[in-house]
Amino acid sequence: MIWAYILVALVTFVAMEYVAWAAHKYLMHGPLWVLHRDHHIKEPGFFEKNDAFFLIFAIPSWLCIMLGLMYSNNWSVSIGAGIALYGIAYFIVHEVYIHQRFKWLKPSKNLYFAAILRAHKMHHKHLVKNPGESYGMLFIHPKYIREEIEFRKRKAAM
Repeated sequence: MIWAYILVALVTFVAMEYVAWAAHKYLMHGPLWVLHRDHHIKEPGFFEKNDAFFLIFAIPSWLCIMLGLMYSNNWSVSIGAGIALYGIAYFIVHEVYIHQRFKWLKPSKNLYFAAILRAHKMHHKHLVKNPGESYGMLFIHPKYIREEIEFRKRKAAM
């Protein structure tokens, strides 16, 4: 039975990429732009209003885990764990790797991670609410991988 709970956590992790994409595109670049704006247009200081989304996404995870443990519902705990794992991945990829808010990781030569960085840079070139592009974090459009391959070919030819 443990494998079923692990599978639910992994499926939840993957589903969170779609939830995060939709929330980013339709909420953060929509009615919640007031909280997200300072992520695109840097203001002085370490913290951003955008950091509030950490709590917004953490609350369902916490509730699923806490209530699941209180009422012996392992399915709920598994869903909460999947959300929490996505939050950890988000923190490492977005805050540490992409934005270097913590200088723990350097840009990678790995094609996938370089393409993620490229896609995110394209997202941040837009300093207004709309239009925008590349709202995901882990699943990126293949065009960014193709662009990174072309960039590397041009760089090698120099």
